[in-house]
Amino acid sequence: MDATKYATGYFPAPGNHYKWVQKDHVDKAPVWCSVDMRDGNQSLVIPMSLEEKLEYYQWLLKVGFKEIEVGFPAASETEYIFLRTLIENNMIPEDVTVQVLTQCREHIIRKTFDACKGAPSAIIHFYNSVSVAQREQVFKKSKEEIKQIAVDGAKLVKKLAAEYEGNFRFEYSPESFTGTEPEYALEVCNAVLDVLEPGPDNNVIINLPVTVEMSLPHVYASQVEYMCENLKYREYVTVSLHPHNDRGTGVADTELALLAGADRVEGTLFGNGERTGNVDIITLALNMYSHGVDPGLDFSNIKDLVEVYERCTRMHVYERSPYAGALVFAAFSGSHQDAIAKGMKWREEKNLHQWTVPYIPIDPKDIGRTYDADVIRVNSQSGKGGIGYLLEQTYGYDLPPKMREHFSYLCKDVSDHEHKELKVSEIFDIFMDSYFDCENPVALDQMEFVQSAERVEGKITFIKDGAATEMKTTGNGSLDAVSNALKAFTGDKYKLEVYTQHSMHGKGSQSVAAAYIGIDGGDGKLYWGVGTHTDIIRAGARALLSAYNNMVRKEK
Repeated sequence: MDATKYATGYFPAPGNHYKWVQKDHVDKAPVWCSVDMRDGNQSLVIPMSLEEKLEYYQWLLKVGFKEIEVGFPAASETEYIFLRTLIENNMIPEDVTVQVLTQCREHIIRKTFDACKGAPSAIIHFYNSVSVAQREQVFKKSKEEIKQIAVDGAKLVKKLAAEYEGNFRFEYSPESFTGTEPEYALEVCNAVLDVLEPGPDNNVIINLPVTVEMSLPHVYASQVEYMCENLKYREYVTVSLHPHNDRGTGVADTELALLAGADRVEGTLFGNGERTGNVDIITLALNMYSHGVDPGLDFSNIKDLVEVYERCTRMHVYERSPYAGALVFAAFSGSHQDAIAKGMKWREEKNLHQWTVPYIPIDPKDIGRTYDADVIRVNSQSGKGGIGYLLEQTYGYDLPPKMREHFSYLCKDVSDHEHKELKVSEIFDIFMDSYFDCENPVALDQMEFVQSAERVEGKITFIKDGAATEMKTTGNGSLDAVSNALKAFTGDKYKLEVYTQHSMHGKGSQSVAAAYIGIDGGDGKLYWGVGTHTDIIRAGARALLSAYNNMVRKEK
């Protein structure tokens, strides 16, 4: 590998253009333009069919895009027919503008206007390459000759817009802007603006594409700030961004350039596009959302959006893709799960509106994700906090801390030996099998109690090996009386170490109580049991029998 053959290839903006540094976040949403149907589509191994494009277009409308680049109608029959289908079937809402791309070549521009005839609102996006590499290697033309291509294109689109039926706006891109001297890019853009004559009723878009990423993001931001400060007719010009992701910093390029004064962003869902892709609008929008800024796009149903995208484009959304990936909210680590569970509980106890949960930048529910399936995931790396949280949130069982630890090891052991992630239902099955209503070797049948001033007297019937035995007993409470009877019946000794209970659901006499008991059989280990019943006394007795039976079985 020889790094000496690589030069920078980019040109920093002249002077000092770093006002954007003083801002710490993007405080308002830009105008969004989806280029999924054009830039995204042309990068697919198998471009979308007409039917797929129509379905995808409807989803872009659902998300809330008001500007959609629908294709390069002069490039293929499908592209042309798609645009004609939208126009002739009145499929463009009143508040939506379609955009089409064309090179600065006369026959292509004319065919583009043929495709756009009758459009209720359309942006004619014309471009030519202006970079040093393109001028020298591809076109072999001078700066003046390249500028003239742009000017001639502007004159033709302006002329045809007056001749064709439809409402048209104009957008010009100095393609390969990032490989162009900023002073020259400004010269070309201002020459185009002089032809198009922006005004109160004629807003023109100047798009500054990162056709290929060549620099650190702050260099692009300063180039954009330079352009914003020096473009003619700035009051009537929308400065647009179109970043690609060759260096993996497309999102950073865009965010810093918005700080630098840009008004508009062209990008795609999930970053689909040429080479490493276009900038991902979902990431950009939800980054803003995480800073309390409404992006003006609706991603509340991200799972369905992923499904449509993958089906129509035959692409795959990477599991770690920000916000949209299947695993981006998932916590397998025990310490992470514990922090998330405690953060959730803190938020609930404090009745907080503000989102401050550790490890999770936004509330997954806001984009249609669920805590059990998407956030806390259980495998051999998981811990007691997350496993206990899932059990409580899904099924209502709030285990005491020491029992949570014991239960987490049971779950992790299953996951480790079977080499798989555990579903919430599988966790619940382990819980039920391990602790709930264990009736072997001893089962509980009947209970009767009489409360005196200081003691409880009772009759407890146990069943063992199919035979019922009634035991008379006393205790300082009902549970103590049951425990004394059990010890007398079995001859075994143990110490009741943990007893907690809570109401699971319902109100009044119909509420169900859950009881958790941990006993020490003399070996220093705690054996656990769980019982539920509408009667808290019977719930505690069931939990005690379950714990005892677990102790006896483990000893054997």
